[in-house]
This record gives sequence, structure tokens and C-alpha cells, in this order.
Amino acid sequence: MVGYLRSRSEDYMAVATPGAGKTTFALRIAAELLNDGTVDAVTVVAPTEHLKTQWAQSAARVGIQLDAAFRNADLHSSSDFHGAVVTYAQVGIAPQVHRRRTMTRRTFVILDEIHHAGDSRSWGDGVKAAFDGAVRRLSLTGTPFRSDENPIPFVVYERGGDGLQRSRADSVYGYADALRDGVVRPVIFLAYSGETRWRTSAGDELAARLGEPMTQDLVAQAWRTALDPTGDWMVQVLRAADARLQVKRAGGMPDAGGLVIATDQQNARSYAKLIERVTGEKAVVVLSDDAGASARIAKFAASDERWMVAVRMVSEGVDIPRLAVGVYATSASTPLYFAQAIGRFVRARRPGETASVFLPSVPHLLGLASEMEAERNHVLGAPKEDDGLDDTLLERAQKAEDASGELTKRHEMLSATAELDQVIFDGASFGTGALAGTPEEEEYLGLPGLLTADQVSTLLNKRQADQLAAQKRRSSVATADGANGARVPGMAAAPPGPVSAGERRVVLRRQLNALVAAHHHRTGLPHGKIHAELRRICGGPPSAQATIEQLEERIATVQTL
Repeated sequence: MVGYLRSRSEDYMAVATPGAGKTTFALRIAAELLNDGTVDAVTVVAPTEHLKTQWAQSAARVGIQLDAAFRNADLHSSSDFHGAVVTYAQVGIAPQVHRRRTMTRRTFVILDEIHHAGDSRSWGDGVKAAFDGAVRRLSLTGTPFRSDENPIPFVVYERGGDGLQRSRADSVYGYADALRDGVVRPVIFLAYSGETRWRTSAGDELAARLGEPMTQDLVAQAWRTALDPTGDWMVQVLRAADARLQVKRAGGMPDAGGLVIATDQQNARSYAKLIERVTGEKAVVVLSDDAGASARIAKFAASDERWMVAVRMVSEGVDIPRLAVGVYATSASTPLYFAQAIGRFVRARRPGETASVFLPSVPHLLGLASEMEAERNHVLGAPKEDDGLDDTLLERAQKAEDASGELTKRHEMLSATAELDQVIFDGASFGTGALAGTPEEEEYLGLPGLLTADQVSTLLNKRQADQLAAQKRRSSVATADGANGARVPGMAAAPPGPVSAGERRVVLRRQLNALVAAHHHRTGLPHGKIHAELRRICGGPPSAQATIEQLEERIATVQTL
């Protein structure tokens, strides 16, 4: 606030993590500028129709009246209002209308989630034409990075040593900063793997295990198979997520709510039926092309209903602070979309609240979860990487929110089962895997509802240590009984021959996590910092994506620290 008022610049960009209070910050500035006579009017540009209503309601609470029902055909707002809230689409369609309004009165323009001005060239050009005559412009975003090269209007780009231009913010308040200040909740990611089987359009039957090394095309197909509502994977994950939600409700968050983010409308409706089957309660389904979607979101936010299922409507900007459990049941894989989605769960209300997000054990998603605290900027001219996950197709599906028949024709789901693969927190991986419905899984689902970030780390360390100790005891008993020619009841015989690459990676990851935990106890350094230091020394991606050779190198390195 002070930094903005001191700058007296026409343009100012504030980057702040979702839940950090960007709306409050902007409205305080608007009130100050209106009171001291710097401006006579306020225009807010938001990404969606629902956010228009949300902005108008927030502004009214601080005495600023904004017309959320303004249409381009109206030309001017009533004198009852200090200004209007419009969407980027509205501005892109008729920039001359908004330019006329801006030039008629000294205007302060708030560009909410400014990266949307780069969604299309017409939107960016429209925003530039409409508001370049404004007295002041404040650009807000929680996720300034994009996967395209459309320059964002009113954003300053600076060329780095590599020749690439990166967006520059005037103030940055990232997730790590907000977490340290207690402004946002810690996020615990529960990654579920499992066996998937499907039949291709050529009639071939394929099988793969989520989380194991495989080609990008196989990852994408196994991922879609797991998310198929007719398989057991989604049923088991939804059951686990609801168990976690009930623990939170019983442990200090009585109104805690859950959100399932689906790829398309057809899956969203199917997931809602699964939730009713699992919980006995109906879920609220929110689809952007349904009349009354905004009203349903507002009603859910103010209620104590347990579950909501949505496609794109609740992925960005929507404020439902009681959301504490999420299921990432979409194949969207861009860092932008992932950050927006996770942002729905981090809004803190009081100390001790945590968020739990369930997601498929896909290397790309695990990497994004491990790097939650990374700060990214919009880069122009960077080479694009194809992750093989059909994001273009999925983005098209999300915009229309129609069921994708094309995906359905490509393969037929045969079976999919789920099991807890690992827990990710503060950039570190915990746990040694657990089948769905077992006491080992319940140990993680039953974490207390109210915990500080330090308490989360302590408990996850203890859970992992207990698991490793139990496995060691079982191994010792099996070895002793094997030597006597006996077999332990309930335990399978050791498989003959070499283990698979996937099994080898699981063993190495457990060993690395145990050594990191031991180093933590010796030094007091957080797990995330130890893993980050190992990556700095050895190179390579987060451990969830690391190769066998990279894991072995890190194990050798941590033993020398």
C-alpha cells in the first residue's frame, strides 16, 4: 500500500499469491485515490461474470459502489455508482465504449488477473486501447506466467542475460512469503498411483501404473484412464478425500468444504453421482453455461454443504475460504492452470488450518506440487516444450466445458485402482505407499485438522518413520521364518528375479527420504531445503521425477553432507 502511494506511477503491477488479499489491497488504494481527488471513477476488469459480482460486493463493503450489471450497450453507468466492473471479453468486443468512459472521467483502472489480457490478441489490443488514457492503472495477478507469447498490456518486460524478456512486477508477495506470515494455509498433496488398463481404438489392451517411468503418450492415456468415472480409481480417491474432509470437520473446521475439479461437464456430473454414492449426500455441480451458476457458488460458500464439483468456473479468483480439501481430477497440466486451481484452497481464516489436495501420481503434476513456492514470470521468446498431455485439446474442452467425444473414441477404460503413492509437503516427499482402505493410508488421512506448518512436517516425518520401522520388522520376521523354511501368514513370497525400474525407484525414493529425515534431525534444516540443496549439487528434477541414477547420486551425496 505504502509502496504504491509513494511510486505515483501510472502503472503498477502487484503479484501476490492467491489468498493474500489482492482485492483488499486494490480497494484500499481505490478508496485513497477517490478520497484525495486523484481520480473520479473506478473501473475493474475481471476474468469472469461471477467475479464481477464478487468485486462489486467487496467494493460495497468499503463504501465504493460499482455497477456489476454494466453492459456495453449502456455506454454510461448511473450516477449512483463510482464506476463499473466489466470482463476482459466485454472490453475486447467494444474497446471504444470503455475508452469513452475512461476519457470522460479521471479513472483508476484495476486489471484483475492481468495475464488474461494476453488470452487473445484482440483482448490485449482492446485493453490497451480502452485504458491507455486512464490516470492510474493497477495490474493484479497471482500467476503472471503464461504459455504463449502474447505481450500483456501495461506490463513492463526486461531482457535478461539469456536474451529473453521477462515480466517485471513492482511488488511480489509469493506463496512462501504468505505462508511464513500465516496469511495462507500449508498445502498437503496426497498423490495416488494405481494400476490402469485400457483398450485402444486398434483393439490393443494396454496396462500401466501411474507414477512409473513411461512415455508421455502412455502417461497421458493412463492418466485419463484413472480419471474415468466408471473405474475404481476415482471412487477410491473420492472416498479417501471425504474421509480427510470428515477429519477436518471433526478437528476444528466444522464447515470445511471439498472441491472436485473436473475436465469436462460429463465427468463433472458423473463425479457428483459418485460423491453421492460414497457419502450419501448430494454434491453441488457448477457449470459456467448453466443459469444461476454464480448464485450456486455464493450459496455453497455461505453453507456447510460438503462437496462441490466444477469444471472451470471455480478455477480462478473465486473466494470460498472454507474449501479445505480438493481433488484434482482434470488432465490440465499447465503451471498456470495448476496454480490457479490450488489457489482455491490456500485462503486462510485462522491459524492452524491446512489444505489437502488429492491428485494423480503423474510426474508432471508431482513436479508442480513440489515447486509450489517457485516464483515464475511471463517469458517472451522462450522455446515451448511439448509435455505430450494434449493441453491444447483440454484447454478447448475447458472453454466449452463439453464432453470430449474424441477422447472417448481413442480408448476404452477397462480397469483402474488407486493406492496412496506419496505425500508431498514443503517440496519434500513422505511415505512409502499404502493401499486404499488400509490402516497405513488412514494414518495419513487422519492427520489432525488444525496444524501449523512445522507440526505438519513433524507428523509426516513420524508417519514415515513408523512405516519404515514396520516394514523393517516385517522384513526381519520374513527373513527369520524364511531361514526356518516357514512363511509369514498374510505376506507374499519375495518375487524371484530382478525388480522392475518402477519398484527400484520406489525403494530408492524411500531410502532418500529416510536419509533426508535423518539429516533434518541432525541439523534442523527443513526437508524442502535439504532436497533443494541436493538438487543444486546433483542437478535434475524433484525426486518424484528423478531417474534411478539421479536418486542414487543424491543418496550418496546426502550421506556426505
